[in-house]
Amino acid sequence: MDKAELNELLRQVAAGEISPEDAALELKMKPIQEVGEYAKIDMHRGIRQGVPEVVYGAGKTKEHVLGIAKTMLQNGQKTVLITRIDCETADFLHKGLPADTALDYNELAETCVVGTLPEPNGAGKVVVATGGTSDIPVAEEAAITAEVLGNQVVRLYDVGVSGIHRLLSHMDEIMSARCIVAVAGMEGALPSVIGGLADCPVIAVPTSVGYGASLGGIAALLSMLNSCASGVSVVNIDNGFGAGYMASMINHLK
Repeated sequence: MDKAELNELLRQVAAGEISPEDAALELKMKPIQEVGEYAKIDMHRGIRQGVPEVVYGAGKTKEHVLGIAKTMLQNGQKTVLITRIDCETADFLHKGLPADTALDYNELAETCVVGTLPEPNGAGKVVVATGGTSDIPVAEEAAITAEVLGNQVVRLYDVGVSGIHRLLSHMDEIMSARCIVAVAGMEGALPSVIGGLADCPVIAVPTSVGYGASLGGIAALLSMLNSCASGVSVVNIDNGFGAGYMASMINHLK
């Protein structure tokens, strides 16, 4: 249950469509759902934070991922986002879930969306931009996360500073965005440039793309942390999920 569903339940009580006792019973459902001995799912996270729990797939067996996803669906979660999983695990999910369950695996982003995407209900658009094509896997993780959380996403890929005219040809999208996720490796200059153009928050995502001196993304991370552009914040290296989540929070502020 998320905040919208909680509000709807309370509305039904106020309208006499459901008894207070039945509503209380629904709310009393165990907030922590144990799955075997390997997982404890926080089923009330949507009520507290507005967003249900997301599954981080790396390090989990395919059986564990399936068990967690099944439990979430059985407890009323309409959309389950799973990050950092491979094709084999996605195929295992497809075979293990009910045949009528929608499942969309993005091999590039290594994300899997189980269930249907919600209709966008954010205040505006989230723009996800990359410096180069090599940054797209991290950017797609951010974009898909934002879409799962109810945002309209505009993708601007391969618009890095080595050909700045590519970025400047998209000023309409940049200036009309509610929030921008700027994903870049190498020297990580893209967020600073966008931060100097846009009038909305910019979330910088350093990637591990680059030659030796990029130090697996540390050079881009430090460059972004030292940005002179106001309104730029930085998430961890390759953390597309964290950027997409934060962008959604910004886009849902009233």
